[in-house]
Amino acid sequence: MNFSLNDDQRMLQDAVQRLVEREYSFAHRRRYAAEPNGWSRKLWAQASEIGLPALLYPAEQGGLGGSAFDAMVVMQALGPAMPLDPWLPTLVLGAAALRRAAPPLQARWVPRIATGDWVLAWAEGGGCRVVADGEGWRLDGRIAHVLHGDSADALLVSAQGDAGPALFVLHAQQPGLTRHATRTHDGRRMATLHFDTVQAQAADVIAPPGEAAALIESVRQAGIAALAAEAVGLMQWLLDTTVAYLKTRQQFGGPIARFQALQHRAAEMLMALELARGMAHYAAVMLDEPDSISRGQVLAAVKLQLTQALRFVAEQAVQLHGGIGVTEENAVGHGLKRAIVMAAEFGRYDEHLALFAQRGGFIEAAA
Repeated sequence: MNFSLNDDQRMLQDAVQRLVEREYSFAHRRRYAAEPNGWSRKLWAQASEIGLPALLYPAEQGGLGGSAFDAMVVMQALGPAMPLDPWLPTLVLGAAALRRAAPPLQARWVPRIATGDWVLAWAEGGGCRVVADGEGWRLDGRIAHVLHGDSADALLVSAQGDAGPALFVLHAQQPGLTRHATRTHDGRRMATLHFDTVQAQAADVIAPPGEAAALIESVRQAGIAALAAEAVGLMQWLLDTTVAYLKTRQQFGGPIARFQALQHRAAEMLMALELARGMAHYAAVMLDEPDSISRGQVLAAVKLQLTQALRFVAEQAVQLHGGIGVTEENAVGHGLKRAIVMAAEFGRYDEHLALFAQRGGFIEAAA
């Protein structure tokens, strides 16, 4: 299997890396966190100038028609920045959902997202109910822990109906919808959404009740693949930063990098990183797998490996930095916070372990 990037992907990677190096240092990140949205609209506009929000959306609606590998390239390049911006829901999850929507719905939403004017949030959690109401739908309930839910212009909402889940795209200023914001452990913003007889029209439906389960699962899988790519970028930065620190930190008459035990620890970090890198590539390939069982098993395995590798590398980076690694002023500690939050996104370790065992037939074989 060829994991090398083509010329277009290398140019895309270079463009994102230049943006990160120029506009997303740790000092920049701390300033962006203090802005009203918890991230920078100005930076988002700069990213829009090079077409990043449009990357994965249909070309017919103003997008660039990019692939899962393109998303992997972007998310990996963003990883070292620990971005606060709504890249995951807007670039990846929104595209994965809206590519399956009817063309009229795409025409209403995609152009504003592709130009960078609007950003999205992904609202899923089973706390919102939907019932038919005349020619449309009525949503009631509550969805918690919605990343960027307080600042998003539009919401992708999973709601539970009697026949099964449905998926809607709703304007964030919809009457009856209120948002209560808080900050996550890694510095991003999230919100609890309250739906009080929120009216949705037939034109707002991406998939009606009973027809959205497979689509929602595929969106979540695209999210896992994107997280894996971002984790690789973050782990590479953590490793590089830690090795540089070991080479410059003086103790007992010389750099601590000369101690073999610390060299072994850095080597173990590298092995975890390279295994995760391979799994991130594998995830991008498997998103196009038509067999939903095989695809689901692989993405569960990717989430398992991502969780293990990222936590290990981040924890080792903090430990090898010593006390400075847990200070608010040092970026490495924020990398560990990011790792902890990413491990919980799209299902925790034990949930994916159960899915992997079930989809692989291991539970049945053991019975």
